[in-house]
Amino acid sequence: MSGPRTPEPALGGQGASSTGSQDEDTADGIQSSHRMLSFSDALLSIIATVMILPVTHTEISPEQEFDKSVQKLLATRIAVYLMTFLIVTVAWAAHTRLFQVVGKIDDTLALLNLACMMSITFLPFTFSLMVAFPEVPLGILLFCVCVMAVGAVQALIVVYAFHRPHLLSPQIERSAHRALYRQHILGIVLRGPALCLAAAGFSLFFYPVAYLLMATVIFLPYVSKVAGWCRARLVGPREPPAHSLEIFTFDLHEPLSKERVEAFSDGVYAIVATLLILDICEDNVPDSEDVKVKFHGSLVAALGASGPHFLAYFGSFATVGLLWFAHHSLFLHIRKATQPMGLLNTLSLAFVGGLPLAYQQTSAFARRPHDELESVRVSCAIIFFASIFQFAIWTTALLQEGETLQPSVRFGGREHAFMFAKLVLYPGASLLAFACTCVLSSFSTAIFHAMQIAVPFTFLLLRLLVRLALAGLRGLRGLRGPARPTHTRPVPGATDDAQSPLLPAPC
Repeated sequence: MSGPRTPEPALGGQGASSTGSQDEDTADGIQSSHRMLSFSDALLSIIATVMILPVTHTEISPEQEFDKSVQKLLATRIAVYLMTFLIVTVAWAAHTRLFQVVGKIDDTLALLNLACMMSITFLPFTFSLMVAFPEVPLGILLFCVCVMAVGAVQALIVVYAFHRPHLLSPQIERSAHRALYRQHILGIVLRGPALCLAAAGFSLFFYPVAYLLMATVIFLPYVSKVAGWCRARLVGPREPPAHSLEIFTFDLHEPLSKERVEAFSDGVYAIVATLLILDICEDNVPDSEDVKVKFHGSLVAALGASGPHFLAYFGSFATVGLLWFAHHSLFLHIRKATQPMGLLNTLSLAFVGGLPLAYQQTSAFARRPHDELESVRVSCAIIFFASIFQFAIWTTALLQEGETLQPSVRFGGREHAFMFAKLVLYPGASLLAFACTCVLSSFSTAIFHAMQIAVPFTFLLLRLLVRLALAGLRGLRGLRGPARPTHTRPVPGATDDAQSPLLPAPC
């Protein structure tokens, strides 16, 4: 009986130790950062996406045409939206990097994170104010103060976390070079606020330089990545430092957290889908007096008058839903999100956030043929760029498929053709609809939205055709007869990553 009893205390002791460690952390006020990070991702995705509302709610009277004045107004507001989206996503990426270093939180860090979120969520207002009054220093000063506040709070988080090393990630907590880590992180965190401090000074007497410095803040991570790539191509990779910081993860060139990329992206898609139904609820519920006077008490006739709006909603929701499905399928097969993939994902999400604009324009100009086609072209352009950047993510991942993709989706893998079909569908459909607006005078928004609703069914048909094509290839391979043993000699050390290749083996 002594034999069976021996492992039990070990297991029980291990479980008690783990539970005791968690209880001890809770007693000390130390918490997991998972829920706080989920809250932060949701908040930042919302604030990045809702900036499309000033664009979608642009007042256009029924008599007004889609002329150059309307196009200029929309172009200005779209530029404000895109720049704001980039600002918030840069702040989100910095937040992601920071909490790759900070592994746990306590009450103080949670409150500091709330202060950081408050400063970030105020950025869109300051940016809109700056665009509305570009020559007034106050807008520039408020924007710079916000960025400096974000940097100051993040610096406080760094200093506090390094003062209490048990809050850091295990690899940094155990490192003998924590002081070097802290110095390096603070240098990166304070770089943007330092540029904004200089921009605030220049805004008082020469504001163009201030705008240039602020643009540098927005694009600094991407400029740094391009500069590093060019330097590596010209002079070779940089030698690792003597004090061995090679495992350090707070680096603009390191991969992003795949889980946080997915959480932020899901938040953007969810908010875009919600904005569509909010427009329906706000604009298309009939007024009781109008129903009595204009439609003789018939609610069905009143709702029928808003038919184009409902068709636009269902078509737009189908587009958002299938784009999310393609994004979900893509990241299901991705192991690691590199910095170029993160940039492409940001650009794709920026255009996804513009889909409510596509809905508004195609429903607003539904009864004027010329303006109707212009609005459809705008919608096709938004959908094309939202989907083509998804395709670019996959192409970028294929260039480093050994470390970024699961084996089944690599070239020749079981899911490669299906992934290609998912990602190529919307670029092709949007180009087809755009071409139809140029050659078919009878093309209308109703046909366009019907095409949007039909795309999911087209995808199912395309998947069936791909399966039939693969079955045909296997049948042709079977007609060639079994392969000779001499031609299928095993390679020592080879791994069977893709057991069902798409293409038959060469003769």
